[in-house]
This record gives sequence, structure tokens and C-alpha cells, in this order.
Amino acid sequence: MDVCHKCGNPQIIIKRKQSGQMLCQECFIKFIQEKVLRDIRKQKLVEKGDKVLVALSGGKDSVMLLDILNNLRKRRIIDLVAVTIDEGICGYREEGVEIAAQNAELIGVKHRIVSFKDYIGHTLDEIMADTGDRIACTYCGVFRRWIFNQVAREEGATRIATGHNLDDEAQSIIMNYMEGNIQNLTRIGVKSESSYEGFTVKIKPLREIPERETALYVMARDLPVHLAGCPYAGDSFRAKIRDFLKEISQDHPTIMYSTLRGFDKIKPVLKEEFSRKSSTGVCAECGEPAADKLCKACSFRNQWKRK
Repeated sequence: MDVCHKCGNPQIIIKRKQSGQMLCQECFIKFIQEKVLRDIRKQKLVEKGDKVLVALSGGKDSVMLLDILNNLRKRRIIDLVAVTIDEGICGYREEGVEIAAQNAELIGVKHRIVSFKDYIGHTLDEIMADTGDRIACTYCGVFRRWIFNQVAREEGATRIATGHNLDDEAQSIIMNYMEGNIQNLTRIGVKSESSYEGFTVKIKPLREIPERETALYVMARDLPVHLAGCPYAGDSFRAKIRDFLKEISQDHPTIMYSTLRGFDKIKPVLKEEFSRKSSTGVCAECGEPAADKLCKACSFRNQWKRK
């Protein structure tokens, strides 16, 4: 009979494919929390006194991230503020915003809701209706980073924590390899820093947790979570890579870990050879961090002005 490898409980909820380890509900929750907190210490992702802005979408990853970081808040090591961006995706985002608010209220953390409409003047739905040359994820990712960096300064946050999991990170690495985006590869990692004083350090505490385990964690903890998928995600290149990795992981359950480990070994060389130094590091139009004269967000906004 299968039993929990930690306590012998016969009520197991997971057999981890990559290690063969079987765990009951209580031991799984404890294992995940200890793993994430250990990674935070090992990678020095936060320091005592940090104020961490949690990018809280209401989805399983960000809900789990907020729940675990709250352990450090309760021990008075860090302070937290949760921020949800309403991109303006009709019929999808409303429920996520509501669930994000529920999670912040559960633990008594300050919660801000900000929107594409307020910060850039357009919803994502409006952007996609006006443009046909790019997929939604390109615009969404650029503007979300741009807004989070501004809100972090407004809130006095010293870290921005995102819920990127192992699957997300492996997808990003493979996508950029296949597209030859070497500059993007130099920016992938557990911690993103910049010498520009307006840049807030970004951290990914869940980077080594597989997506299926983030889903199981929020279920085991009985946390409210928004499970609907983004309606724009289906056509993306990332979705194709996601499906490919999931399929190959059936026969090779450690493939995403090995993708991550291999990349982390060569990243220092990539960074040394290919990191691009800009003249100022500041966008001439909005003052946000930029690799070129204009940041990507202002480049997009100027394209619309010319139309």
C-alpha cells in the first residue's frame, strides 16, 4: 500500500514523478512551504526590512506566492503589498480581480487594483482591436512590467515578486533559444537587477515549483483561486511550447529541471558576452528603465500615435 514518505499516512495526494516521493496533504503543504522559503534564503531574494510588492492576478501561482510570503510577513522579516493589474479583458479579468481581493483580505494585506486604462489609456481588448501585427502576450507582458515598476515606486516597494513557476521559466528559456533572442535570455533568472535607481528588483520565488504542484498547493490549502485561462493565450507561441514540454515530460519527468539547470550554468557566459549596455538606461519619454532611447512601452504607444 502506498503511504506518505514523511509520516506514513495512507491518504497520499501526490506522487512526485521527478523523485518518486509520495506525500499526504499536510506533508505536501509543509514540503512546498519549506522548499520555497529555503530557495528564498539560498538565493538571497529578500532581506530583512524589504517591502515586497506581490503581483497578484488571482491565479494559482500568485495566490500561492502571497500565501507563502505571508509567513515572512508574520515573522516581521518583510512587509507586503499586493497589486492586481486589470488589463481590461472583458469576461475574464473581472473574476480574477475579485478573487485576488479575497486573498489579500484573508491575510490582511493592503491590496491595490490598477488598470491598463488608467496607466496607458487603453484596455488590452482595445489594443487588440486596433492592432493586428502582434499577439496579445507581447503587449500585455511589456505593459504589465512597465506598470508594476511604477506602482512599486509609488508604494515604496524594494522587491517585485511574481508567481513564475518551473513550467513558465522552462518555456521562456526554450522560446528564446528557438527564436534566437539572446538579449532576452540574459534577462531570465530568479532575480533581475539593474544599476538604474528607478528599477525595482524582481524576484521569482516559485521558479523551481512545477505548475501541477502550485495547483495542488492552492487546492490543499483551500484558497480561493481564479482557474480560467486567458482567452488570448491559446494562439501564442508560448502555448505551443507549453504543450510540447508537457508532452515530452510524460516520458522525461525531469526535463524542465534539466532545462533550468543547464541554462543557469551557461547564463553567466551569455550575460558576459551579450548583455547590452545603453547610454543612459532611462527612457527619454517616460523615465522608466530602457535598453534603448525609448522603453518598449513608449515605443508601442508611439506606434499608435502615428496611426
